[in-house]
Amino acid sequence: MRNFHFAGRSTVHGRNAMVATSHPQAALAAIEILQAGGTAADAAIAASALLSVIEPQSTGIGGDCFALYQPKGTGKIVAYNGSGRAPAAAKAEWFLERGIDAIPLTSPHAVTIPGAIDAWATILRDHGRFGFDKLLQPAIKAAAEGYVVAPRIAFDWRNGFEKLKKGVNAARYLLPHGEPARTGDVIRQPELAQTLKLIADNGPDAFYKGAVAQDMVETLRGIGGLHTLEDFAEHTTETTSPLGTVYKGFDVWQCPPNGPGITMLVMLNILSRFDLGKFGPLSVERFHLEAEATRIAYMMREEHIGDPAHVDIDVVRILAREFGEEHCSKIALDKLLDLPHVAPPMNPSTVYITVVDEDRNVCSFINSIAHSFGSAIVSNKTGILLQNRGAGFRVQPGHPNCIAPKKRPLHTIIPSLATENGRARLSFGVMGGQYQPVGQVHVLTNILDYGLDVQEAIDLPRGLHYEGIYQLEDGVPAATVESLKQLGHKVSPVGTPHGGGQGIWIDWDKGTLTGGSDPRKDGCALGY
Repeated sequence: MRNFHFAGRSTVHGRNAMVATSHPQAALAAIEILQAGGTAADAAIAASALLSVIEPQSTGIGGDCFALYQPKGTGKIVAYNGSGRAPAAAKAEWFLERGIDAIPLTSPHAVTIPGAIDAWATILRDHGRFGFDKLLQPAIKAAAEGYVVAPRIAFDWRNGFEKLKKGVNAARYLLPHGEPARTGDVIRQPELAQTLKLIADNGPDAFYKGAVAQDMVETLRGIGGLHTLEDFAEHTTETTSPLGTVYKGFDVWQCPPNGPGITMLVMLNILSRFDLGKFGPLSVERFHLEAEATRIAYMMREEHIGDPAHVDIDVVRILAREFGEEHCSKIALDKLLDLPHVAPPMNPSTVYITVVDEDRNVCSFINSIAHSFGSAIVSNKTGILLQNRGAGFRVQPGHPNCIAPKKRPLHTIIPSLATENGRARLSFGVMGGQYQPVGQVHVLTNILDYGLDVQEAIDLPRGLHYEGIYQLEDGVPAATVESLKQLGHKVSPVGTPHGGGQGIWIDWDKGTLTGGSDPRKDGCALGY
């Protein structure tokens, strides 16, 4: 352990299996599935389903999912894109004719078809031993019998109070006694429990077809939405190969667009041209270089990235060595780059789960309803809180991320996996909207450049250069903050932490697993 930083909690160690989530109850549910003979896929989905009940501000079955899966930690990595599409009637011209030049966060137009349930089913088809009938039981029980509200969740509930009061059915389902849930409150959601039971008994068709889908469509169309039963029935999950780059001898993998993982890979390609290790982990040089890499990569994403089913994306050129060298050659340690202002929409709420099982199957998994409490639209009878991922679209014809029929929006959620010589070494992710690519780079470089363990790497103070402001957590030293100002950065403290993260490090020589989980959330790592 380096003497410049001490973790706020210990790393967690195991020989057989490991899980890390943003809630202890979800971590325990995943461990129980593993001990019952389940795979990493089974455990991740059991945890995600439970979090869809007990962490409602961050995730739900009305949201989306992405995952990376590597069988036995040595096989071919598979990327799962469980993001939903805009309705078939969602043409940019329709919005512009009505004076809508941006998708409102709490409008029905922000609701894309939820992709999570079909993604879960697809992942289980390929890598699971159990079905929804078993894996959804912890979630059903929590919704029916009640769960205890954890501190960070209560904090977010309080912050979302006004939004929920104004939402569609949100107060009825999510404001018990007309007030936000408090730490220690017991919350029951019997309608959601019944919906989950239907899915457990009948599979994904119970969500995308029949009474549940009809209720979601009726709810959305009743407030002006363009959704149809066909939009739900036609939803599919995309299975692809991941994108990757090399950093410090490790191959780092991301889901392809419309996921934003390519942003993180571009940042790594830029930073790989610098020797970060000669600067301190909380130094002005390290934070300055990270900010400059962020600005370049986010500009690239804004200019080039959208749904590849609708937009041609030159991934090879963007990830080429020449692209990184062209931009890093312009970075100076004594001043800021002159770059256009980029302000992509912020989507701050997500859950990330990582699992490694006894066979060393590795699952890096993320699920989200976009903004905290999503659209604040709850389906009339089912208790399903719907995401507002569609608010990430532009209403700007010609823009790669412009809304269009059956198009997927540019996402923010990214699971990650780092391998060495083809073997998984680190399964990790960092939650927090637009912070996620930066957070993953921060955590990975903490490990590979500064020698921190996975918990120390997650704990270390963070910053995000966003909307022209360098938003810094309280733990960034005052001297670093002042030096960043002298370089020309506009600096501001953040009132709430940047995201949250989980990670599992695999030591193949010792046959052990090391887990870490972010103190910025309620969760933990558990292993055995």
